[in-house]
Amino acid sequence: MKVVLVGYGKMGKEIEKILLSRGHDIIGKATEESPLNDAMIKDADVAIDFSTPHSVLENIDFLLRNNIPTIVGTTGWNASYSKVKTQVESCNGALVHASNFSIGVNLFFKLNEQLAQLMEEYAEYTPSITEIHHTEKLDAPSGTAITLADGLIHNYSNLTDWYCPTASSSSTHKNSNNQVQEKSLKIEALREHDVKGTHRIDYTSTIDTISIQHEAHNRTGFALGAVIAAEWIQNKKGIFTMKDVLQLS
Repeated sequence: MKVVLVGYGKMGKEIEKILLSRGHDIIGKATEESPLNDAMIKDADVAIDFSTPHSVLENIDFLLRNNIPTIVGTTGWNASYSKVKTQVESCNGALVHASNFSIGVNLFFKLNEQLAQLMEEYAEYTPSITEIHHTEKLDAPSGTAITLADGLIHNYSNLTDWYCPTASSSSTHKNSNNQVQEKSLKIEALREHDVKGTHRIDYTSTIDTISIQHEAHNRTGFALGAVIAAEWIQNKKGIFTMKDVLQLS
């Protein structure tokens, strides 16, 4: 494939390594200093966006209007999902989005949903989510934590919403602050030096705690998943997630 990288930070560089190792060509690298333009996407088969929350919607708009299949790993744009979905449909475009492209994390998403179904009958256990990332991460809670929260709540009728006491200003969720409600799931977002990403689900009672956890050792899993999604999206139309790519639905 001929690929345009949108965003060339740590993730962009990791994706570049995976692309080259799998025989693909990188024909453009868009950054804040050198944004997307017509020349950059000429002959592109796909674009992979790991940019920033404030630029991602503009990038998506440009790529869809130019009929470039797009992989979006940037998070922080949940509130605009309906608008993007409508645009994909109106442009007859193709887009894969995910809060986390790691194959292991997407298996973890599925495990989280199954555990929620199992635990729903046991009201003595209180579920919670803890996520830990590096201090440079801009959004809190992480997109991965939000996906875990949504998956848990959807399969656990005792909860209707989530809240995060340490939510960042970029969080667009209606309850992403200290507004604790009776049926709210707590997400604790911690920031520590050089942590690639850890997510833990706890079900805690007065007697014991049941936990499942995913810990990323490096960025390779995220990069590989994004490249696999880029390979998968060829000749497809519509808006998809990694559930579709990995057939986990």
